Amino acid sequence: MSRHIAIFDTTLRDGEQAPGCSMNLSEKLEVAHRLERLKVDVIEAGFPVSSKGDFEAVRAIAAKVKECSIAGLTRAVFSDIDTTWDAIRNAVQPRIHVFLSTSPIHMEYKLRMTPEQVLERLVESVRYAKSKCADVEFSAEDAMRSDMDFLCRVVEQAIAAGATVVNVPDTVGYLMPDEITARVTELMNRVPNIDKAVLSVHCHNDLGLANANALAGVMAGAGQVECTINGIGERAGNTALEEFVMALKTRQDFFDCDTRIDTTKIYKASKLLYNIIGNSIPLNKPIVGKNAFKHESGIHQHGVLADRRTYEILTPESVGVKQNEMVLGKHSGRHAFAQRLTELGIDLTKEELDEAFVEFKKLCDKKSVVTDSDVEALVAHRKVDFNDYVLDSFNVHSGNDANSVAVMRMHKDDKKYEEVALGDGPVAAAYKAIDRIMKPKPHSLEKYTIHAVSEGRDTLGEAIVKLRFGEETVNGRGLSTDIIEASIRAYINALNKMTIEFSGETEE
Repeated sequence: MSRHIAIFDTTLRDGEQAPGCSMNLSEKLEVAHRLERLKVDVIEAGFPVSSKGDFEAVRAIAAKVKECSIAGLTRAVFSDIDTTWDAIRNAVQPRIHVFLSTSPIHMEYKLRMTPEQVLERLVESVRYAKSKCADVEFSAEDAMRSDMDFLCRVVEQAIAAGATVVNVPDTVGYLMPDEITARVTELMNRVPNIDKAVLSVHCHNDLGLANANALAGVMAGAGQVECTINGIGERAGNTALEEFVMALKTRQDFFDCDTRIDTTKIYKASKLLYNIIGNSIPLNKPIVGKNAFKHESGIHQHGVLADRRTYEILTPESVGVKQNEMVLGKHSGRHAFAQRLTELGIDLTKEELDEAFVEFKKLCDKKSVVTDSDVEALVAHRKVDFNDYVLDSFNVHSGNDANSVAVMRMHKDDKKYEEVALGDGPVAAAYKAIDRIMKPKPHSLEKYTIHAVSEGRDTLGEAIVKLRFGEETVNGRGLSTDIIEASIRAYINALNKMTIEFSGETEE
């Protein structure tokens, strides 16, 4: 019988900490529900003590997600544990995740504690967390650069104090797969009470080895792997959930392990996250990239036509990539539209469906054929009401021999605004006019991209902007068959989010 490997997803904690990957509350909830449908075992919803916003997000996810354990990360500090428990206590399956560094360099320079002080602190903290929550995970930060004798003591005492899961991260992505195997094997053999808890690995990708190291940990006995959708996370990121899960599934003959992940939901989860953080899926990204199942070489094409197994070790359908899209058009009714959303794994409330259908009909007047990609983009860009500034209309005049002129008309609540501005191009002029209306805090435009959602000359254009506001960044997205309009909507979206996210929220 195959050994079950638990998937601990930290997209909303470690992943969201990466520069440019921040999400607002509604986006975090959307990702959490997608992870629930994906059937991950544990969702690490955030670091509740880090900010009021993170606390509220973790609490909301804990209250709404029912099919997964919900974990909150906390330092080994009683007050932090209290805050974390307050955030997750309403979860169906709550987990307190306590961490403390154990490597010599971290203990000396970060903690300024002796090994014995670290042991004492971790035991006290795990026991205190256990007094509040039955499921407690302890992470020995920088475990893989720790002294092995000391690490064995750490794991043993954490389990004795009540930890149900002990995580040994390769925090800086330093080790090679053989070294991970050796260390996990040694823990499995030397820690006398190791059978009383699940051993977990959390691998970073600084040397491009996160997935290989996670697989090595599993081969040596680890029963949980911590990962993120698309591998997002600090620095070079984490083990990518889609790569790890599909490696186990494709080579079950080798690993003899499985997960409860519904792999047909992988592509949708990946695409949703890329949309939210304002990135496009890299063409050559394993499992979910556009080129993952494309064959251009004549020899490859001949082989695939004869039998797909000649050059494909997994099918597009196994990760939720459909080869044939249902085409919708202006004669498609609300029922057909709703049915297609269900087939695409998109769940909307009645109000959201009504709004999306109105936008769909508007798009049908501009495009003769509406594809799955168009529908997904429409839903991803549905309006979220933050008491926003709203675009009413715009006029842009541009040429190659004079400055561009933009006239913007917007409203917020019942108040209407109109401004005009000059710029080096139509987008620059429009953004200046928007700034005059919205009067945002000082910021810089860090990234601007636009790409076609599907194929054809009448395709939707999706614009993505990234704005820097001090140490924080905010992504905005806009969608239209007119690339100037898409660019304008993306900028307004980002400024609205900036106003909400940075309106006085402070670190606790």
